[in-house]
Amino acid sequence: MSEPELHDLIPMELTRAAFAPYGTVVPPMEDGTAFGPLDATLRFGSGTPRFYAMRLPNRGLVISRITRHRQVTQVLASAGGLPWLIAVAPPPAVDADDAEPDWRDIRAFSIPGNAAVMLACGTWHAGPLFQAPEASFFNLELSDTNITDHWSCDLVKRYGVALRLAPENN
Repeated sequence: MSEPELHDLIPMELTRAAFAPYGTVVPPMEDGTAFGPLDATLRFGSGTPRFYAMRLPNRGLVISRITRHRQVTQVLASAGGLPWLIAVAPPPAVDADDAEPDWRDIRAFSIPGNAAVMLACGTWHAGPLFQAPEASFFNLELSDTNITDHWSCDLVKRYGVALRLAPENN
């Protein structure tokens, strides 16, 4: 197989409006704040929610594969307060087994260490990505999400491309 065509992907600043097609930005807020529009509306169906801190090694900043979970939302946040990156694509045809994102629709975001993101059902994603040797992240999904609801698209096999995140400071 030949080398994939490498395209640079510049991470965007995380704003509620920019991230809305992919999910919800959960900013820091005062304790005791009533449930409202800044909160994520989670969807777990009938499964068992799993909240854990996952420790990840640095996997680099080149994306060759992107994944989605069709049945549940997923919440990610830095456990150490470090900024990080995520690449996302909109969740079209959530119910179609063979639906895959167009690589040109993939966007990247720079996530500040004090915010979380909730990925909408079906949102394609790659990350968390970061430049440190390793980092820990809080992850809220179902206990069997990565077994029963894990759909991937290999960008190299499908399109012959890979995406290189070109962050400024992450």
